[in-house]
Amino acid sequence: MENLLENDITGHIGMEKYLCTISWRNGQIIMDEPENIGGKDLGPDPFSTLLASLAACTLSTLRMYIDRKEWDIPEINISLNLYQESNPKLTTTISRSISFSTEIEDDIKKRLLIIAEKCPVSKLLKNNIAINTTL
Repeated sequence: MENLLENDITGHIGMEKYLCTISWRNGQIIMDEPENIGGKDLGPDPFSTLLASLAACTLSTLRMYIDRKEWDIPEINISLNLYQESNPKLTTTISRSISFSTEIEDDIKKRLLIIAEKCPVSKLLKNNIAINTTL
């Protein structure tokens, strides 16, 4: 099997509680936890980063489609959150709300909703995911 990413995402944590440095092919981000659970809130937490990935993928996918169709939609906005329930299995639900800076026809909205569902991160999150961990 071929990896989707050319290079691995790598991470490091030292002695500073919850402060992580995550590196990718040409940059780094700092991730942390909120102060209310002992972090210093110096960067996004893992859940925020996961939702940010879905937001960016959705926005980029919609922009590519809109540009290809040559529709006059100058701005796309997105808002996401998630919640979890245990009864008895843990279920996570992500809410994703997309809006536009201009009025959009209903038939175009319906098409864009289908396209949003087809963004690669949406498809990944809705699929079966296995995590193979080694030490």
